[in-house]
Amino acid sequence: MKKTQNTTPEPLPADLYNIIACPVDKADLKYTKDKTGLQCVKCKYVYPIKEGIPILLPPELQEQS
Repeated sequence: MKKTQNTTPEPLPADLYNIIACPVDKADLKYTKDKTGLQCVKCKYVYPIKEGIPILLPPELQEQS
């Protein structure tokens, strides 16, 4: 289970944050320093969080949205 530091409000509910994974390699995701995105611990790709919704599109599809 992932743990977060409570320095700023979490952009995602804890139950969602604890179950989501990178769509590319299924590794855990962690918040970026500014908590505006999620970064894969394995491939290091960053997925943005827009209006409280994580955009978990693979990198090649991210460019098209």
